[in-house]
Amino acid sequence: MKEVKTPKKPLFLYYLGVLILLMLFNALLAPMLSSSAVKDVDYGKFMTRIEQKKIDRVEVEDNQILFTLKDDDTVYRTGLMNDPDLTDRLYEAGATFDKEIQQTMSPLTSMLIYFVLPMVIFIFIGQRLNKKLMEQAGGKGSMMFGMGKSNAKIYVQSTDGIRFDDVAGEDEAKESLTEIVDYLHNPSKYTDVGAQMPKGILLVGPPGTGKTMLAKAVAGEARVPFFSISGSEFVEMFVGMGASKVRDLFRQAKEKAPCIVFIDEIDTIGKKRDGQLGGNDEREQTLNQLLTEMDGFEGNNGVIILAATNRPESLDPALTRPGRFDRRVPVELPDLKGREAILKVHAKKIKTAKDVDFAAIARMAAGTSGAELANIINEAALRAVRQGRTEVNQSDLEESIEVVIAGYQKKNAIMTDQEKKIVAYHEIGHALVAAKQTESAPVQKITIIPRTSGALGYTMQVEQTDKVLMNKEELENKIATLTGGRAAEEIVFGQITTGASNDIEQATKIARAMITRYGMSEDFDMVAMETVTNQYLGGDTSLACSADTQNEIDRKVVEIVKEQHEKARSILEENREKLDELAGFLYEKETITGEEFMEILNR
Repeated sequence: MKEVKTPKKPLFLYYLGVLILLMLFNALLAPMLSSSAVKDVDYGKFMTRIEQKKIDRVEVEDNQILFTLKDDDTVYRTGLMNDPDLTDRLYEAGATFDKEIQQTMSPLTSMLIYFVLPMVIFIFIGQRLNKKLMEQAGGKGSMMFGMGKSNAKIYVQSTDGIRFDDVAGEDEAKESLTEIVDYLHNPSKYTDVGAQMPKGILLVGPPGTGKTMLAKAVAGEARVPFFSISGSEFVEMFVGMGASKVRDLFRQAKEKAPCIVFIDEIDTIGKKRDGQLGGNDEREQTLNQLLTEMDGFEGNNGVIILAATNRPESLDPALTRPGRFDRRVPVELPDLKGREAILKVHAKKIKTAKDVDFAAIARMAAGTSGAELANIINEAALRAVRQGRTEVNQSDLEESIEVVIAGYQKKNAIMTDQEKKIVAYHEIGHALVAAKQTESAPVQKITIIPRTSGALGYTMQVEQTDKVLMNKEELENKIATLTGGRAAEEIVFGQITTGASNDIEQATKIARAMITRYGMSEDFDMVAMETVTNQYLGGDTSLACSADTQNEIDRKVVEIVKEQHEKARSILEENREKLDELAGFLYEKETITGEEFMEILNR
């Protein structure tokens, strides 16, 4: 959308000019004015005063002589002559040789020069500055150096703006926001019934799901001004500046109503107020001002407040209560259908081959956000260019998924034959255990080419549909699949390596969640032993139980993982011939598809 920037006037330059002017006055003008108290005389009069022994103090400089008389405080100045005996005569006349004669002036002159004149200059410039500040603040009061002015970027209607058609994969969120667009177009339809639009709408979801784009799409569909500002832009070094920015933002919004105000990352200023000593007074004052402003206008005045965050649990309850942010719109990771729609939207920007199957790519990209899907399309286009093609094909998109998930291939990585064999057996161990279990996702691809993420190889499993619920058997099968790589190393080589570190971490995490969060343990039944925080930012967990219970949980976790590890070993031992055949094939080819794997397995 077209951005309209308000011209900024550097007021600090005016203050700098005043400072420089005063410094010049002290350095140049004052000495010049004070020097007017010196009286010039000819050298003959100076000689006469020496003969009369009336010289009191004298200073002989390179090009002039300054002296005072015993009965007069006036400083006299005369030129310097070639007079070798001058010093002796002055000494005989009783003169005092001063290093520097203070050039004095009358008290009235001194007051006028050093006090009255600077005050007049400062008042004159101050009045001009105040007028300029008032003009820039729109007559609402001055803001020092513009720090109290809102930094919101203003986007207005444009023909190439973002619309709802540009945002795919979030149908529920768009449906909820369509009502806002309709209200901004036809407010009378709602006011006639007595309905009020929500004052604030909170968009919550993981990073990269399109919260900011949705807010811009609402403004683009409604064709109204759109104020965009980040929560961090309210934070200032001086207490009160953030609150001043909030006031200025809402004042501008009311002037341009109907409009939309979008505050990104609102958790920066909207965190819960804990009241602890040493808290951030500036942040709390900014939050208090935001709460006050949201209470200061009616819901039908045409100003809609949109805010986005991926930490909704950290927001102050006063901010999320009805009457402020009345509506919460989840912007979750897209499902299979949504991922396919997002891929097609971004694929409009590139040239693709006719045989590209976006549905297959969407299945392979399970769990990715809209931003990651856009990156997948871009990586595929870059790969096509590197290979000298003008169109993106299916292989480009499949490889770009691996690039986004696991990094680029390390083609120059050096591995010994023994290490390569171990990695081949490790990955086939994963795939074989997965294939021999009924409740497990099909194998899509197996590779032993190292990646920049640090993986020496990986086995890709792709679900045919998105699974919302997983039962206990599916989770146990997943743990067994994760332990299959280590089990293959133990069976074939009789030793273990460091290659299973990530598998161990994932298996332990699933087993612990089964006990502490999913209630899949007979000993603890449906008791929650663990709480999740920051669900949209990785889902950090913390135990909420005693030390004795924690020890029991640890014992149960070890028991589950060990049981599935033994199951994986038994599956591989029963299919040892296929394990050797598949590992040898992978060792030679380095990368095999799921179809090739199943063909050998079912041969």
